Amino acid sequence: MSKAEHMREGTVTFRMPRLQDGAAIYELVKKSPPLDLNSPYCYLLLCDHFKETCIMAEQQSEVVGFISAYRHPRRDNTLFVWQVAVAESMRGQRLAGTMLDRLIAAGAPWALFIETTVSPSNRSSLRFYQAFADKQAALLQQQSYLTEDLFGDRAHEEEQLIRIGPLSTDRK
Repeated sequence: MSKAEHMREGTVTFRMPRLQDGAAIYELVKKSPPLDLNSPYCYLLLCDHFKETCIMAEQQSEVVGFISAYRHPRRDNTLFVWQVAVAESMRGQRLAGTMLDRLIAAGAPWALFIETTVSPSNRSSLRFYQAFADKQAALLQQQSYLTEDLFGDRAHEEEQLIRIGPLSTDRK
């Protein structure tokens, strides 16, 4: 979010995460099933190494939303969205969509495509990404990607690759 580190909308403030936000982001994700919980160390690294392509939402100094993302290492015009977490108290208020819109506008203006993975049973995420694609008038493509066998002995549902784009270049 190089253009503006802090952006306010109503009572919610949007900004790049800072290293000291890692523990609160870990707790938010922990309370956000069906998201896979990563280690606290992982969230600290996201807040440091990848802060320009991540966004968090705060309300009254509480972390109520977080998107972790990064520039795809082999597709320079693609933003890979790793996780979208929204506090239960903020669900149904379009916070995830607002965060993604703001992230693309300020932190990833180079992105022509969004990629992410979603398990087939995660209907709410599938609806969210379809709505985002519709709003962008962009194509959403879905294909098998991380099959169950790749997770080894750990039971994990397949993660399908979703690719959305091209995105509108008119980002006012």
